[in-house]
Amino acid sequence: METEHHRVVGHIPHGLLALLEQGAPIVIGLVRGRVNHKKIQRLWREEGLRRPPASKKRKRRPGSSDGVLLRAEYPNHVWALDFQFDETSDQRRLKLLNIVDEHTREALAMDVNRSTGADAVVSVLERLVAQRGAPEYLRMDNGPELIAWALRDWCRLSGLGTVYIEPGSPWENPWIESFNGRVRDELLNITEFGSLTEARIVIEDWRNEYNTWRPHSSLRGLTPAEYAANWTPRTPELLP
Repeated sequence: METEHHRVVGHIPHGLLALLEQGAPIVIGLVRGRVNHKKIQRLWREEGLRRPPASKKRKRRPGSSDGVLLRAEYPNHVWALDFQFDETSDQRRLKLLNIVDEHTREALAMDVNRSTGADAVVSVLERLVAQRGAPEYLRMDNGPELIAWALRDWCRLSGLGTVYIEPGSPWENPWIESFNGRVRDELLNITEFGSLTEARIVIEDWRNEYNTWRPHSSLRGLTPAEYAANWTPRTPELLP
C-alpha cells in the first residue's frame, strides 16, 4: 500500500534525493508546486537528516565557543590546509598537501608525495613563510598529520594561531573544500599520471595556471595573483 512517504518521494527526481542531506528548503525550491512544503519538511525530519549550521555575519577569533566562522579579511590572515589523494598508473598512492590563502584565493602550495607526515607539512609551511611571510592562522581538520605535536609546536613557536574544524564538518573549511572540488574535477579525474615526477610537474603547472589565468567572480573578475598584487588595506571587501 502506498504511504504518504512514498507519494512525496515519488515527486522528487531521483538525482535530487541526495540534496535532502543539504536541508529541506533546497528540495522545496526544486519541487515547488508539486509537493506541499510541510510534507517535504516532515520527510526530511523522518529521515534523520540535518543541515549544516546556518552561517552568520558576525566574526570571531579562534577559541570562542559561539560557533561563528572566522573569515579571512586580508592576505596572510588565514591559510587553509587539506589533503587530497590520487594514484599513479601503477596504482601507487599520491598524497597532495593543498594550502590556500582564504582571502586572495591563491593556491600557495600543492605538494605531491607518496606520503606526507607532520614534519613534511612543517617543511612546506616554512618554505611558504620564507617566500611571503607568515599567516596569522592556519585552518585545518583533525587529521593525524595536522594535530601532531611537530606541527603544533612549530605553530606555537612561530606565533601562528590554529583553527581546527569540527570532525565531520567540512562546511567549516569551505574555501579549501571548494578548491579541492575544482582540483578533482578539472585535473585529477581526467589525468593519468605515469610517475610521481610527472604528477608533480603537471600539478604544479595547473596550480600556476589557476593562480595567474583563472578570474574569480568573488575577486571582481581578477585572478588570485592579480588580486594579491593589487591588494591594499583600502581594497573593498570581497564579494560573497
